[in-house]
Amino acid sequence: MQKKELFGHPIGLFVLFFTEMWERFSFYGMRAILVLYLVAKTSDTNAGLGWTNGEALQLYGWYTMLVYLLSIPGGIIADKLVGQKKAVMIGAVLLVMGHGILAVDTLWAFYTGLILIILGVGMLKPNISTMVGGLYKAGDIRRDKGFTIFYIGINLGAFLSSLIVGYIGEVHGWHYGFGLAGIGMLLGLLVYVYGQKYLKDVGNFIGTSHNTADQAAYKKPLTKIEKDRVIVLLLSFFLVIIFWGAFEQAGGLMNIYAKEKTDRMLMGWEVPASWFQSLNPVFIILLGTAVAGFWATRKLKGKNASSLFKMILGLIIMGTGFFFMTGATLQYENTGSSAMYWLVLAYLFHTTGELCLSPVALSFITKLAPLKYASIMMGIYFAMTGLGSKLAGFLGESAESFGEYAVFTGIATFCVVFGTLILLFRKKLETLTHGIENEEKVIHDEAEGFELADK
Repeated sequence: MQKKELFGHPIGLFVLFFTEMWERFSFYGMRAILVLYLVAKTSDTNAGLGWTNGEALQLYGWYTMLVYLLSIPGGIIADKLVGQKKAVMIGAVLLVMGHGILAVDTLWAFYTGLILIILGVGMLKPNISTMVGGLYKAGDIRRDKGFTIFYIGINLGAFLSSLIVGYIGEVHGWHYGFGLAGIGMLLGLLVYVYGQKYLKDVGNFIGTSHNTADQAAYKKPLTKIEKDRVIVLLLSFFLVIIFWGAFEQAGGLMNIYAKEKTDRMLMGWEVPASWFQSLNPVFIILLGTAVAGFWATRKLKGKNASSLFKMILGLIIMGTGFFFMTGATLQYENTGSSAMYWLVLAYLFHTTGELCLSPVALSFITKLAPLKYASIMMGIYFAMTGLGSKLAGFLGESAESFGEYAVFTGIATFCVVFGTLILLFRKKLETLTHGIENEEKVIHDEAEGFELADK
């Protein structure tokens, strides 16, 4: 008999884990060097496009917004036409083509590659996340942990790419870095193709499903409870926009700040600016299971650990991290450079906040979204991430007019105040979920009872 689980989770989780790991290797590897490539002078040994910081951040904002905004049509195509499984395959192929074309050192290849990457992520990103949720039955308490494991895969890829692609791009040539990102995506596609036998019952197009219950659920109108759950999901997306509008300074303004205003000398060696992009994923790898275990323990003890509570707390913690960037700018004004530890502390807080919000939000959507709108709601989530990224680009651009001190301090203050205000209305918002997260504990308690009886 074929083994169906590994480490207490479906084997399909690890197929999706490694597929997404390599997809994020390619995406974050390109992201780590994109802005640096744009602002590098054409006269440099490793020549870039010679854009101003403002121009580079503007493109970065548009690119990161469109990457995630295309998740809405990607989700619709999956739900209405091909299913999540085929949508992920199509997205992976487009990404291999896009990253590969970026390796060509011409302007037409640069823009063509970006367009293909935007289309590829739009098809892959919402649907692979929805497939993770589909591996678990309703009420399965392992779902949140499964998403955390999946999230660690995302960040393992991001960590490796920031070091490897970042180094190759900065030291040996930007287009070598872009090409290496493409190789990573090809590996992800191969993993996904190989692992299809573990994903037979996940991500299929319901329109061709033999399950009559699935077919009926596309046809039925939403109930009052389902409508309330959609409403609370849409309201929670405001947290998502604000969070990523702040967080995505990492690839933009904070990336440039590391390059231009941070003392990066370490024992006589200059640390590549792109390497600071690896701090976030390495902190996630180190802290991910600990944070997930902390919340799971609280929930099993009957203490409040709702998804909304975690998401709000994540926004506040992440926002607090920008106060360290305030410290960095003050040190720069006084001494002409700022220490690396400011960036390390900022990324530590940003990561802790991300672990409270991002994997939880993904799981939250798969719990609350009606079956027939599962991929569409996931697409909307990533579209909100894209709007947040566009906001990040706008805020980064404003640093040319207002200065880094005002931008970093303003972001920190707004996130903390906004998060605190939403915390006051949390209870009312949670009533719209109609106790769906309480059902997880009930099912877990019942399972625990059967286990004790067996013993």
